[in-house]
Amino acid sequence: MSRRPLVLATSVAALALLPLSICGGAASQDASTNSGSVELAADKVIQFELVQASDAIANCFPDAAATVKVFLTADEVGTDTFILKAKGLRPNTTFAVFLTELPVAPFGAVQYLADLKTNPNGKGSVEVNAIIGEAFSSQVVNGQRDHVNLKHVVFWFADPADASACFAPGAAPAPGPFDGDGASGPAAMSSKNALPGAPLP
Repeated sequence: MSRRPLVLATSVAALALLPLSICGGAASQDASTNSGSVELAADKVIQFELVQASDAIANCFPDAAATVKVFLTADEVGTDTFILKAKGLRPNTTFAVFLTELPVAPFGAVQYLADLKTNPNGKGSVEVNAIIGEAFSSQVVNGQRDHVNLKHVVFWFADPADASACFAPGAAPAPGPFDGDGASGPAAMSSKNALPGAPLP
């Protein structure tokens, strides 16, 4: 008895089990490099703008703009994809990107996500595969474990000296803790324009 019909039937059955997105069926938006062939409905793609974090930064970099796009692919591939693109910033500068509880001081719980580095034209971008849509901080406070959702995005000047020109002599804020070496400059861009809500679900 020939084995070809059996092999053909097995191949057809296996093909029938593949997702429609792989077989060329109708779908919406590609979820960037993290998801491969995974495609998402519109409500699984989040996009929002960041604004200058303070008046001093807005005066110093009036054309600064940043866009965050998040593909919520954790259910399909284990992580989401976070893409940040910025322009109009200080050239050749590193910024520390965080997910935060609050978009303004004191910022609450935070999670260091990535470094954004600008080119000679003040443009930069970074892509991170991580849990974004359900990101949270957890620590023990007064004997109880505290769960804090991280629904905002803020990025800081990684080096305090990089923002010194934005302030009068002696008026620059003290270094903050928002960098890997524990000494960041002031916040540069923030999702504070989403208040009183939050841009992440």
